[in-house]
Amino acid sequence: MILQYFFFKYFYCPLTDPTENLFPTCYSLKKGTATDLVVQIVLIAESMRLQAMMATYGIQTQTPHEVEPVQIWSSTQLIKIFQELGVNDKIGLTGRPPRPVGSLGTSKVYRVCGMTVLCYPLIFEVSDFYLYRDMALLIDDIKTELQFVGKYWRLSGRPTVCLLIREEHMRDPQFKEMLDLLAMLKKGYCDGMKVRIGRLQNLISSSCTEHLDFMNSSDLPESCETHFSQIHHEYIGYQSLTDVPKAQTYVEEKIICTEYATRSIPDIIQALREMNSIYCQCQLWGILLNREGPNYEVNGTKVFDALTTLYHRAGTLRYWRAVRYCSSLLHHTVDSISPFITTVLVNGKQLTVGVIGQKETVFDKPMTPAEIQSVMYSTVQPFDVIQAVLQQEVVLYCGRLIATNPDIFKGVLKIRIGWVLEAIRLYLIMSGQGSDLDNLSPFSIRILLQRVLTVSEWANEEKLTPLQRRQLEGCLCRVPDQFYNLVWDVLQRTPNGISVQGHHLPATPTLTSMSRSELSFSLLVEETFNHIIQPERRQLSVELLCIVATILSRNPELRFKQALDLDQLLVDACSIYCRENKLALSNDVSPLFSLQYNETTGYLARAAVNNVLQGGALSHQDDDAQDTQYETCKVS
Repeated sequence: MILQYFFFKYFYCPLTDPTENLFPTCYSLKKGTATDLVVQIVLIAESMRLQAMMATYGIQTQTPHEVEPVQIWSSTQLIKIFQELGVNDKIGLTGRPPRPVGSLGTSKVYRVCGMTVLCYPLIFEVSDFYLYRDMALLIDDIKTELQFVGKYWRLSGRPTVCLLIREEHMRDPQFKEMLDLLAMLKKGYCDGMKVRIGRLQNLISSSCTEHLDFMNSSDLPESCETHFSQIHHEYIGYQSLTDVPKAQTYVEEKIICTEYATRSIPDIIQALREMNSIYCQCQLWGILLNREGPNYEVNGTKVFDALTTLYHRAGTLRYWRAVRYCSSLLHHTVDSISPFITTVLVNGKQLTVGVIGQKETVFDKPMTPAEIQSVMYSTVQPFDVIQAVLQQEVVLYCGRLIATNPDIFKGVLKIRIGWVLEAIRLYLIMSGQGSDLDNLSPFSIRILLQRVLTVSEWANEEKLTPLQRRQLEGCLCRVPDQFYNLVWDVLQRTPNGISVQGHHLPATPTLTSMSRSELSFSLLVEETFNHIIQPERRQLSVELLCIVATILSRNPELRFKQALDLDQLLVDACSIYCRENKLALSNDVSPLFSLQYNETTGYLARAAVNNVLQGGALSHQDDDAQDTQYETCKVS
């Protein structure tokens, strides 16, 4: 009976955070969200000096010493506590896996072994990965964190979010924007969400409190006995932000050093002495890493240590190209990437990673950080060093976006990260910003990702050409509503299947082994269309198949005798366009890419109908009546 109670209490209860697993929330679970929900915020300053400086700007904070006896923990310490949940050696039960604790989990006050604990969210963790260095990204993460907690809170008591302000934040050129955010929070609102900043001692009584009574003091991990302590800095005369030395803005020419890959070791060492370019040094140390290993020494410095030093130096300078290059060589992985992949999956999408033109790896089930790291550095890094970490960034952002704005992924069944980056690159070119993704800040990448995912909302305002819009939508492989149902309908009337770019989608056994609504059929169709390399051609093929489906639905007597060759139909449609505009005929269908949608609809429909009339479909009418049938075919 006791065992049944234990499992109900800690395992059976519904999860309240899609990024959490096996999280005990049953004590305080309630239905619905109060319309007057207030998210409580505690501001913790890392040092007294920082606290004093923040006070000059009207921002009241507390130091870790001032909130005692309440302890401030990192979410990592909380993970170690939950690893003891459910452990029973006698029956072979292990504890909660060491996965990150989500936003809702860090918004509670915990009672652990007589201690009262508040954890700061994962976004404030300082890790090996470089995202924490981008202040603009942190500001956006704070807003997203508060919005998520306010939207999904289902517990009794108010959520209490701990915002940690570090001294290194002051050196960021965008720290003023952080002050603006804190000033907005002080007024009681954050993008429409009610918030309340206060002293932790005053907020605890109204907070959601969780008692972790499965722990004994003797079982407490040593790392959890020491809490987050105030950092003591020598006073060096900072009176305001104007006195704080800001991070430098670093600019250098992008130089590729691939020719050194075949040079001798002495040549590479000599180049290291002579070159001042940080990015060149990254590449040269990378060549030594690949050839000699991380422990190879140059003038007493190991390759691994040199790359780590370069990584931190580039991070201080916000030189993102070098930061990403070193981070990839050091095989860094985003700490919180696993829950965000899971978030994408539970929203009915799949992810793929890989460089365009090379083998992709599909994430279709939750994976551990070690598995993700292995995939990234075996699938991506051999072909593009920087994309091994850049694609991790985009995976993380997709997970955050789909949790708060799932509609922007509408029509995208499989989020192909390599193609998403290609869409961002194309948008940069379209907007006159060049094509250099590698040196953009993480926050810029996130904004651009959201931009390309919402192209349908702003395409007309920015006056994108049809070609540009097809390129962006084609990179995303976005399809209209009911598209996969339409493909099923076409296959039912096309016994020999559909062919495109040398790949064949058979009607048999597809129609007999699958159903029109199952995910495996949609994925099969998506994979077929992904073989089309040009994104604009891919999108035009989607338009063509929708038109064919419309013709067949409005002319129930028609059935295609031969395989439906989408490539040939595009060539036929382009030939009609060229004849009417007195252009030279060729198999190049690129003139169609730039036409308005209503124009291409006409040409594609005529090509499809001509294919019907020329024997592509079964028809009982006499050939002499073809002109009449063309007029009567219902295509509009």
